[in-house]
Formats: sequence, structure tokens, C-alpha cells
Amino acid sequence: MLEVKGLSAGYAGSEVLHGIDLVVNDGEFFTLLGPPKSGKSDVVRAVAGFLRATAGRVLVDGQDISALPPGRRDVGYVFQDGALWPHLSVAEHIAFGLEPRGLAGAEVERKVATVAGRLGLAGLERARPTALDVEQRRRLAIARALAPEPRILILDEPLANVDPTARKALRLELAKLHRDLAVTTIHATRNAADALALSDRLAVMDAGRVLQIGEPGELYHRPSSRAVAEALGPANFLPVRVTEVRELGVVVETEGGHQVPVAGIGAFRKGSRGLMVLRPEALSLVEAAMARGPGIPGRVALRVFEGARHLYEIEVGGTDPVRVEVPSLDEARIFRLGDAVRVEVSSDTVVLIPMPDDD
Repeated sequence: MLEVKGLSAGYAGSEVLHGIDLVVNDGEFFTLLGPPKSGKSDVVRAVAGFLRATAGRVLVDGQDISALPPGRRDVGYVFQDGALWPHLSVAEHIAFGLEPRGLAGAEVERKVATVAGRLGLAGLERARPTALDVEQRRRLAIARALAPEPRILILDEPLANVDPTARKALRLELAKLHRDLAVTTIHATRNAADALALSDRLAVMDAGRVLQIGEPGELYHRPSSRAVAEALGPANFLPVRVTEVRELGVVVETEGGHQVPVAGIGAFRKGSRGLMVLRPEALSLVEAAMARGPGIPGRVALRVFEGARHLYEIEVGGTDPVRVEVPSLDEARIFRLGDAVRVEVSSDTVVLIPMPDDD
């Protein structure tokens, strides 16, 4: 188990982390998600010992490792660019962390073969990094970190700068690897798809602080703030005013004068202002005349065909249109520009969050 308690840290007198508290359970894949400069990579560097903490503690299995140098923390670290050495072979990279442990040569060779096989590098032991493709180099960086069997594995944006097709393949391989090895992992990324696909739990960060922690589905569908919602993928944000408070939620009125029942996160009173969060893929469209349940009427302003889906923009009387994604194979009809429609919503697909202070 990894515990981060009250961690603060900075560079040249400028603090970049402010009292971070985290617990990563044994065998868990835990992700720190946030935009550049959010502090996610600073947290993992501090855990590894590459960034000196100004306050707080880092504990692994109850042992305080805060004062230990990086080499004695029993942490495997995979850098964003891999940090591979061009003059060393695949086998030499994997053996690098084993040799200081005083293992016999035959034992090192056995472990190198085992790790190379697990990471799909068997048969490439003599190759140098320049002879490997991008995916193989990422595998090698992970293999080198895993070979000494660390108590904690740290992945610092391991899929950055990889093309989308290779990224999906590597994401799947990472998920399989963690399933098979069950090593306690802390992962830093700015990519929402990576975070949602890989994590048991995740923390959204911004400006050196943790905004929200939870399971991927919980944070995606029930964000506590606009910053959390935006970090996890595309969303519509409609300014609204609460007109009625109910036992299981509230009724809100949009800028276009439409009333919608929604679930509320936080304490809302009649007259409170907030933002209604609508994920495009969780919405559906019906003809205005056919609408039966709660929804927001509007007109089609844009339709884009993207193969597996149609992306619509619906003018609903406010400042911004509502984006709706509809699977192209499942829909009963294709709407055209100017069609009167209704964006169907429910308390399961829409959530109300507080209005940011600067709005």
C-alpha cells in the first residue's frame, strides 16, 4: 500500500504541490489525471524521490520512505520518453536493476528471459533501442522497471506521443499486464481515455491540488466541478437556475426557459445558479412532436457523419449549442438542418454542479 500524507513540494521557492493526500491500495492501478502543470507528474516524482518534499510523508507498506534516496525506495519508474540507453541491448536494460542485488549470473539471465517473455520482447534480447519500434521501446522501459520486482510501479505518461492506433494497443497491453502481475501502480496522464480505461480509481488534479478521487465511472458521470468534468472528456455545460428542490434532486430552468429535473451534486436551494453537465454520448434525439419524457427542445444547427456516429449540434436558446452523439447504425432516422427536435435527458444522464466562481 502507498500512502501520501500532506505532501507539499516545489521548485526554486515556488510550491507546485499543496497538501496532497492519497492512498493507493495493494495491487491497485491508480491514476493521477490532469492538464499540463496540474502537479500529477510532480506527485509521482516526489514518491520516487526525484522531487524533494517540503512537507508531508510518503509511506510504502507502512514504512516511511520520505528521507530515502531514489535507489533505496523499491520503486520502479517508467519515464515519459522511456529514458533508454542507446548503447545497451534489451537484455542489458532489463538486467540493469538486477545486477546491484548481487544475483548470480544464471539467476539474472533467468529473470531477464522471464520478464522479456512477459513483455513481448522474447527474441529481441540482443537488439538495441534504435532497432525497436515505438511500442517495443515502451515495453522495454516497463520491463526494466518491473525486473527488480518493486513494491510500487510508477508510470509517468507512458503512452505520451504515441499515435492513436498504437496507443490503443499499448493501453490494452498495460491493462493485461497489470491484471497478470497485480503490482501496485500509480500512473500519471493527461489523457482521459487512458485514465478511464486503465484505472481502478483515479484522482483529478489541477494547480497542485486533488479535486476529486473515485472510481472512473463515478467521476465521469458524477463530477464535483466543471474542471473534473472537462478533465474526463467532452461535455456540454448549460447555465441553469434552480426553480424547485425535490427529495432526490432539483428542477432547473435553462437560459432558453426550459425546465428539466436533474440530480444535484452539493447543496442547492431555490434560485441557486449552477451548470448542467450533459455528456454528448449519453443523450438522444427525438422529433419534437414525438417527445414524451423530460428534455430540451431545439433545432438542428449542424450534423457531421463520423462513420460509427453522427455528431449533432442543437440550438436550444442559450449561448452555446448542445452536442449530441448518436450511433449511426442504431438510429431510426437522420435529422437534417433546421429539424425541430428534443434532446432527451434523465437524472441518470445529467448532473448539476455548482457554478464556478469566475463564471
